[in-house]
Amino acid sequence: METISVIIPTLQEEKYIEKTLSNLVKVAPKIELIVVDGGSTDRTVETAKLFTDKVFQIGERGISKAKNCGAKRARGEIVVFLDADVIVPYGFLEKVLKTFKNPKVVGATCHNMPVQPKPLEFVYFFLFNLLTRVSIAVLPKTKFKYGSRGEFMAVRKSEFFRVGGFNEKMACLEDYDLTFRLSGRGKFVFIEDLTVYESMRRVRKFGLSKISRIWTTELLAWLVYGVPKSKVWKVVR
Repeated sequence: METISVIIPTLQEEKYIEKTLSNLVKVAPKIELIVVDGGSTDRTVETAKLFTDKVFQIGERGISKAKNCGAKRARGEIVVFLDADVIVPYGFLEKVLKTFKNPKVVGATCHNMPVQPKPLEFVYFFLFNLLTRVSIAVLPKTKFKYGSRGEFMAVRKSEFFRVGGFNEKMACLEDYDLTFRLSGRGKFVFIEDLTVYESMRRVRKFGLSKISRIWTTELLAWLVYGVPKSKVWKVVR
């Protein structure tokens, strides 16, 4: 049976990391859990070490750097990347393993929903998930094909390294970029019966309208220039 490693990049996450990690060790107590920190000055690292002995500090910002660092240290054949404020349900490992029983599958994502969403947030994320599902199922491999968001992304590790991992020049949209490259290696799929739950810290900081404009601007820059506009992604905690 294939094994799974979960990798979580962190930076100043002391408000969220305990809840995320305590949930993970409860729903998947035997998982290989890897935390890679990009230079936190709060209690992120100390808290993470309460839940796993695989906490690595790279001392520099960059979500792609942190994810690549974790992947290089992972023992699992399947690597799951989670954001530090994401809650996964019981059974998520079994659903990931079931998905990757198909040898043609190289990557996967799932439903992302807010924790305790307001009505407009629920509608927004419902429609976004629907768009992602349809895009993955129907559109051909082009940069216009929606892929995975960073909240949850599962990849076959061998294929991850064959395409070069995450682009470390990208401050955001590294997940979309990797999805595009993985799609040339096999099937990237949407796990229909799996939902993970994310905090709304960034959305509630900027508002749905502004955050949509930010994402759209970054996406257009990536489509045209191959990299997003932002050189550093603003920390919201």
